[in-house]
Amino acid sequence: MNHTSTASRRARVTLTLSLCASLLLPACASLPAVERSAGARATPAVANAGGPVQSRQAAALLARRWARATPDMKALAIQEEAATGVPLIAGNKVTLLIDGPATMKEMMAAVREAKSTVNLETYIFDQDELGLQFADLLIEKRRQGLTVNVMYDSVGTLSVPQAFFERMKAGGVNLLAFNPVNPVARVGKWEVNNRDHRKLLVVDGITAFTGGINISSDYANSSFFGASRRPTELGNRKIGWRDTHVKVEGPAVAAFQYSFVNNWVHQDAGELPEANYFPPLSALGDKVVRVLATDPDKGYEIYKSLVLAIGESKKTVHITSAYFVPDQQIVDALIAAARRGVDVRLVLPGVTDHGLVLHAGRAFYDELLAGGVRIHQLQVAVLHAKTAVIDGTWSTVGSANIDRRSFIHNYELNLIVLDPAFGQEMERTFSEDLRDSKEVSREQWSRRPMSDRIKEWASRLTAYWI
Repeated sequence: MNHTSTASRRARVTLTLSLCASLLLPACASLPAVERSAGARATPAVANAGGPVQSRQAAALLARRWARATPDMKALAIQEEAATGVPLIAGNKVTLLIDGPATMKEMMAAVREAKSTVNLETYIFDQDELGLQFADLLIEKRRQGLTVNVMYDSVGTLSVPQAFFERMKAGGVNLLAFNPVNPVARVGKWEVNNRDHRKLLVVDGITAFTGGINISSDYANSSFFGASRRPTELGNRKIGWRDTHVKVEGPAVAAFQYSFVNNWVHQDAGELPEANYFPPLSALGDKVVRVLATDPDKGYEIYKSLVLAIGESKKTVHITSAYFVPDQQIVDALIAAARRGVDVRLVLPGVTDHGLVLHAGRAFYDELLAGGVRIHQLQVAVLHAKTAVIDGTWSTVGSANIDRRSFIHNYELNLIVLDPAFGQEMERTFSEDLRDSKEVSREQWSRRPMSDRIKEWASRLTAYWI
């Protein structure tokens, strides 16, 4: 099967730009050492629709939510807050969305029902059948009088004809090309190596979508996740990318909306049109979440939360990662968890749109397998999901890959959900991915050809930039 796509071409362009940018930088930035905080508060900070919740109320609320959680989930929430400075938000409904068709159906339905505002932030917005449908819908909502704002990354859309965006602009849609490739387009603030990798849709300030899914025909078809027959038995039917998204309703939507507004304003590319971006929000569910929106070289909140969650794990660490090129601290945390008896499993790509990243990630297999980490490679479908579920209670879905580019140079957005019921959904999803994967044994890996070893060595040299 040929998996060459517009995304793979963009990946090569991204790498070229990154390498060029590296020549302008004095040194490679490094990720911080993540340690438990001795001075953390006794109860995690919690907000709801009415604002911050007092400590006693917060403790009671979390006790009800985590009645079936592991004993140390409270400790993890406290440590995560100390590391990130981001409070928990209670009273949310979170819907797990698998693959492009289901996600696009929900997103487009939400836009069709929009009454006041539509804010879209995306890395890729292709001019293809799916992209044209989405653009037409945005133009139609603007014609109906809604405020429609679209922020797209200028590297992620480098191969897209400018006429595609000019048509939306002519239809009244407010557009912002994030960190333009052309330095003249943003004089004095040229940051070509810092990309907006977030995928965010906020409708009317009351519904938010985020995860790994871009606006692209790569998502026009399903990966046949959960099908009664394995993908290898489905003949010539076109297989889409395997990805994960979430729909969020409730007080946390304001945090997503703020991240959009903040990112737009900091581009110094004009103000957003006046609109009611922050309507009153009521509790719509029982999910307690943390919204982590990271900027380059700032707080590394997504990275810190992942390292802490692995470090606090007692039973299971189940990670699904599209582009897996970890730093040594994450490798050490995974191995340490496995050696203390935690079931540590990774679902990684068996096929990919980015060969350089694939081989750079596989350069860590020897060390991980020797340390007791179990590695499974998803077959047939291109894996693009960025998710994890730890001890069946701590879950994350978002845009950040497990690599230095995501943690240091990209604008990323991840949702943390602290909830056993949602954790069970994530575990079922992980089990389905295992069904369509092949495990890599240590013995099998030791017999791989020398040509693969050379590719791994060469790719690892560029691991910082890919």
